[in-house]
Amino acid sequence: MSLDRSLKTASTLVKHRNVLSRAERIAKLAATGNFDLETGNPLGLAKVANRKVATAKPAKKAETEEAAAEEETTTTEPTSS
Repeated sequence: MSLDRSLKTASTLVKHRNVLSRAERIAKLAATGNFDLETGNPLGLAKVANRKVATAKPAKKAETEEAAAEEETTTTEPTSS
């Protein structure tokens, strides 16, 4: 018998979630200064947006910059003749 696709890896727990738990919402609100940990009421919290931000891949850019810098150093080195 095969295992269902959703049960195969542990990465399902790491995926992006739109809904945060109460503790996560309190932590996010406290970080922005909208919730006081000492006197704040944990019930009736404000909504917290949890957006997944797509970022560009800087690793490829860094690799090309390193390759360009390496090319420059090899072309500018004096030859001994």
